[in-house]
Amino acid sequence: MDSCASNGLMPLEAAQQLLQEAVTALNSTENILLEQALDRVLACDLQAGFNVPGYDNSAMDGYALRAGDLAQQQNLSLIGKAMAGRPFAGKVSQGQCVRIMTGAAIPDGADCVIMQERCSAEGEQIRFHERAEVHNNIRFAGEDITAGSCILQQGKRLSPVDIGLIASVGVAEVKVYRRLKVALFSTGDELQLPGTALAKGCIYDSNRYVVAAMLARLGADVLNLGVIPDDPARLEQVFIEAAASCDAIVSSGGVSVGEADYTKDILNKIGQVNFWKIAIKPGKPFAFGSIGKALFFGLPGNPVAATVTFHQLVTPTLRALAGEQNLTSLSLPARTQIALRKQPGRTDFQRGIVSRDGNGGLIVNDTGEQGSGILSSVSKANCYIKIPRESGNIAAGETVETIPFDKWLA
Repeated sequence: MDSCASNGLMPLEAAQQLLQEAVTALNSTENILLEQALDRVLACDLQAGFNVPGYDNSAMDGYALRAGDLAQQQNLSLIGKAMAGRPFAGKVSQGQCVRIMTGAAIPDGADCVIMQERCSAEGEQIRFHERAEVHNNIRFAGEDITAGSCILQQGKRLSPVDIGLIASVGVAEVKVYRRLKVALFSTGDELQLPGTALAKGCIYDSNRYVVAAMLARLGADVLNLGVIPDDPARLEQVFIEAAASCDAIVSSGGVSVGEADYTKDILNKIGQVNFWKIAIKPGKPFAFGSIGKALFFGLPGNPVAATVTFHQLVTPTLRALAGEQNLTSLSLPARTQIALRKQPGRTDFQRGIVSRDGNGGLIVNDTGEQGSGILSSVSKANCYIKIPRESGNIAAGETVETIPFDKWLA
C-alpha cells in the first residue's frame, strides 16, 4: 500500500495532476502590439509569410566570387561592392569578384565568399591566399525560417527572443490570451503590515508579498486585498466579491488543522473547496476548489510552506489557466556535499545552493536550517533539493535531484 495513502496524505504528483485536470484555459483573447507582448501567452499558431533570410547573403565581410575561378588563378578583378541593404546590381563573371559585407545579398553569378583576412588588395586586383569551395560563408534564403512554417505555437509564453523572432517575419501585432485576474489576501489577527510598529504576539505579513511578486512575474493583474481579520462576516464578503471579479483567489492561512472552523464553513457554504493534506514538506495543508467562477487556492500560513506550495502547485495551475502549454521544469542531478536529514512519507523540498566543483561537476549544499518558517532559507538558495517521499536520510556524496529556481521565484 502507498505510504501516503496509508497515512492519509495525498502524493504530490496526484495533487499536481488533479489541479491540471481541473483547469480549462481562458478563451478570452486580445490583439496587442509586439512591444507589449513580453511574457504574454500566444493565443494562436504563428506562421511565417516569407523566408528568413529572404535572400542568399554573406556570413562574412570579404569577397564574393566564383569558387571555380581560384582553381586556375589567385588574382581576381574587383568590380564593385555589396553592402547590407545596398546590393551589387551587376553580375560576377569569370575572373571577377565583389567586395561584400556581412548580411549583403550574394551577387548574381557568385557562389561563395572568402573572408577578408584571407586575401589582400593590390589596387583593383584581389589576391586570394586559399582555394574556395562552393557555398562557403553563404547564408541561404529560408535557412532560419521557411515561408509557411509555424515559428511559434499557441500556448507559448513569449520570451525576449520570441519577440525578436516575431519581428523577423514582419509581424507587428500578436493575438494573446488576456491577463489573469487574481485576488490575493492573507488572514489572521496576528498579521501586521510592514512599516507599522509590531505589537506583542504579532508578526509581519510576508506571504502576501512573496506571492504578489510571483503573480506579477506570471503577468497576472493582482487584486491585493491586504490582511483580512478573523471576522466571519468580513471574510465571507471578501470571498464573494473577489470571486465575482477574478479568475482565481489565493489566500494565505486558515487551511491547517486547528484553524478557525468558520473559514472552512464559509468556503463550504459559498463554494466547492477541498482541504487536502499533501505529502510534501514543507506545505502539507492546502485547499483547492472554486468559488463561483473563480478557482480558489488556500496556502498554509508558514512562509516557506506558502512559498513552496504556491511555486509547486499554484504556479503551474495558473500558467495552464492562462493558456500556457508544454509546462516543464528543469531538474539536474548533483552530489550533495553534506548529509541531508529526511523522514520517509513526504516529498521534501529542501533549499539548496547548486554550483560546480573544480572538475566542473554539479554539487549542492543546503542553506542551513530548513524549518517551514525560515524564509531566509529560500532567499539564500538558488534551487530546491527534491528528495522523494519514500527516501530517508541522504549521505554526503550521494546524488540528489536539484530543481534550479526559475524566473517565477528567483
